[in-house]
Order: sequence, then structure tokens, then C-alpha cells
Amino acid sequence: MTEKERKWILMAAMLALFLGALDALVVSAAMPSIVGELGGLHLYSWVFSAYLLSRAVSLPIFGKLSDLYGSRRLFLLSIIVFTVSSILAGLAQSMTALILCRVFQGIGAGGSFALSYIVVADISPPGKRGKMMGFISFVWGLASLLGPPVGGFLVDFFSWPWIFFVNVPLGILAFGGVFFYLHDGERKKEKVQVDIAGAVFLTASVLCLLLGFLLAGRVHGWTSLPIVSLFLSAMLAGVIFLYAERRAADPIVPLRLFRVHAFTVGNGAAFFASFTVFAMASFSPMFIQGALGKSPGEVGVAMIPLSLGWSLGALLCGQIMRPGQERPMSLMGSAFLAGGAIMTLTFSNETPLWFCSTALAFSGLGMGFVSISTLILVQSSLNSQELGVATSSHQFSRTLGGTVGIGLTGSFATGQLLHSLNDLAVDYAHRDISPEVFLDLSRNVEVLFHRNLMEHFPQDLAFALQAVVSLGVSKVYWGTFVSAVICLIFCLLLKKGQAPPSNDKG
Repeated sequence: MTEKERKWILMAAMLALFLGALDALVVSAAMPSIVGELGGLHLYSWVFSAYLLSRAVSLPIFGKLSDLYGSRRLFLLSIIVFTVSSILAGLAQSMTALILCRVFQGIGAGGSFALSYIVVADISPPGKRGKMMGFISFVWGLASLLGPPVGGFLVDFFSWPWIFFVNVPLGILAFGGVFFYLHDGERKKEKVQVDIAGAVFLTASVLCLLLGFLLAGRVHGWTSLPIVSLFLSAMLAGVIFLYAERRAADPIVPLRLFRVHAFTVGNGAAFFASFTVFAMASFSPMFIQGALGKSPGEVGVAMIPLSLGWSLGALLCGQIMRPGQERPMSLMGSAFLAGGAIMTLTFSNETPLWFCSTALAFSGLGMGFVSISTLILVQSSLNSQELGVATSSHQFSRTLGGTVGIGLTGSFATGQLLHSLNDLAVDYAHRDISPEVFLDLSRNVEVLFHRNLMEHFPQDLAFALQAVVSLGVSKVYWGTFVSAVICLIFCLLLKKGQAPPSNDKG
């Protein structure tokens, strides 16, 4: 491969990854306009969830298929699916149609995510894989940073469909780069037996598990029939999946890989790092706006250091890390992550905004180091024939960790908020404030995060409600502290990758 070909493939991969990462967040600024035109307010959250769920499910499947068939055709297919579904999403005339298009966008994005990392790892010169991974992870962070403002700009100056139509020319550029410059050799395996049963039951198990964590504590209680049924279904599908993998000639996820120390521990560290950072990213705006009383603009500025720290951490780790240095780099990153989590434990409704941003910057920087160092370690722990499984398993662990982190800590925060509001209602029972006010707040907790609405309350009650928010989000921060410590422990357990065991089924 010439240096020109390598550069074009790298640019195409980064562009495909950028589009997939951007579409996870670009929708947020456009949702009020979308709901105003299409209706379907009750389906609001599914515009996000449908995309994230389908992306999570498709990651390991595309990773395995790339090991079987090579990357080029699958990469082209992923870009086509993402681009066409983006066009259809922009043309959607109902919220149901938009959500269906978002499902296919997520499938295309999942393929692009997996294959971008796989292709870049495959074309990296000897000893330069960390540097190349750093570049591509920087793009991920950049997309997270630009998503909301780009969405707001497109809605303000054009209309909401353009948040999807803008993907078309960029998708064509990515397609062209892959089509003209990426070349697969012979099929990676002569005899291919696709593990259909494994793919079906893995999909069912992951969907039920993630839906359970997304809905529990918010839409339904943890012990309600729908949530219990989802978790039991996830367990049942998971057991059948394990049985299918033991019998499959070429399983989606070979169970023997979990006996490879670096594979298991590296993915475990990535899971808990993502648990920490995604929970922080989701609930820190709630704290800054609801507990500190800051404006949405101030919230946006305060959150920039998290994405920026992640991007710079990944880029810096890729630049300075040498083969064999994955463990110390991951330890450094997990120490930054734990440091940021410790700082959040001191947050109160009197914490200055700069201190919040500093804590988030440390956490983002730590995530950048952990994500790159553990990815390189997981990739190097398996042979080149299993690069797809290694890469997609790491991305899947991060996606799963982030989703579980948001769902679990979110239910803790919601529970604490409702409990504190009940206590506050008792404290104010002798005042002129009607108990109905607190009942309405319990039913519409989002009121606590609207500064204009909070100004209508007496000043002492407004301060008390800010303290309620601070106490609720503190449960999230305790959860992120525990997960950051577990991530640090996993990084301590890491050691240099080892050759995988013999290619058996079990």
C-alpha cells in the first residue's frame, strides 16, 4: 500500500466515523422543531434510543463479518445504508417513520464505527497503530463537541431535515475514498459458515438488556413486570447465545477469547471507563443547570472540557505510546478518571463553574488515555485473523458500559429526587405553599431545570430545590466514583497481550 492510499483510506474512515458520531448528538438541537412539525411528543426519546440501540447491536456483528469476508464490501454497505437512511429520515412525515429511519442509520453507523477502527488498524505501519488510533478517536471526540452547535446552526439557517441531508455529500466522499483506495485481498477464510443463531440471540439479549436499563427507574419501576420481563428475556437469550456459540463452527464471539487475559481485562476496563464518563456527561448538565442555576448556554460551555479532554487525551496517548506501554498509559488514564470522579464528590450548589469544568476535563482526559491504550492491548492480544472481533468487542464494551451507566445512575438520581421532594413537602407543610406544588414537581421533575420557572418560587424554596437537585445528582457521582475505581483496578490487572489459545470452539 502506498502512502497516498493509506492517507485517503484514513480520511475516508475518519469521515465515516465522524458522521456516525455526529448523528448521535446533532438531533438534540433539532428535536423541538421536529416535534413541532411531526408531533409524537411521547416518542421523543426513541429518536435517540433507536439509533443507539441499533448501533450497539450491529457493532459485534459487523466486526465478525469483517473477519469472514474482509472489510471493503462491508464498509461500502455500511456507508450506503447510513446515507440512504439519512435521506429518508430527512423526508420523514411522521415520528414513527423517523424512528424507523434512525434504526437503519444506527445499523449503518455501527458498521462504520467497527470498520473504521478495523481498517485503520489493518493499514497501520508497524509500531504506528497507536498513533493512527489516536487520530481516529480524536475525530470521535470532535464530533461529540460539534454535534449540538451544528444541529442548532442547521435548524436556525435552514430547516431540521438538513441535519440529515448534510450527511449525503460527506457520505459520498467517504464512499469514494473506500471504493477507490481500499482493496481486500483474498477472502480471509475460504470456508465461511455465518453464525446466524448467534447473531439472532446476541441481538435479542443486548436489545432486552439495554432497553431494561434505559426504561428502568424512569418509565417503569425496577421491580415492575415490563422491566423484570426484559431482564429475564435478556438472560434467557444470553444463555441460548452461549449454547449456540459453543456449537457454532465459526461463532460471532468465540468463547475461548475470554480466556485471553488482555482481551477480557482490557474490555472490562473500557466498560467501566465508559460507565463513568457517559454518566457524567448525561447528568452534569442537570447539576449545572438545576443545582447551580446556570443558563443552557453556560451549561454548553462548561461541558466542552469533557469532550475536548477526551479528544486530546486520545490524540496524545496515540502520539506518545510505544508498543509495550499500554499498561502504564491505561493506568495514567484511569488515575485521571478517578481523580475527576473524586472531584465531583465535592460538588454542591455553591461549587464554582470552573471547578466543575476542571473535574470534567480530568475525566475526559482519562477516558482518552484508557480508550486508546486498552483498544491497542485488546487488538494485539489476538491474531490478525480476529482483528474484527477484537476491535468491535472493545467498541461494544464501551457502548454497553455507557448505556448501563446512564440507565443505572439515572434511576438512582430520579429515586433520590422524588424522595427529597417528598421530604421537602413535609418541611413546608406549615407554610403557605400548597402540597399540590410538590406533587406537581414530582410528576414534572424537569421543571427543576428551567431557571425561568424556578424564579416564580420564593427564594428560600428555590434554594431548597437546588439543593434537592444537587443531592439527586450526587448519587450519580457516587456511582461514577465506584466505576472509576473499578476501572483503575482492571488497569492494574492488565499485562502485555498474549497469543490466543488454540482455535477450538469452547
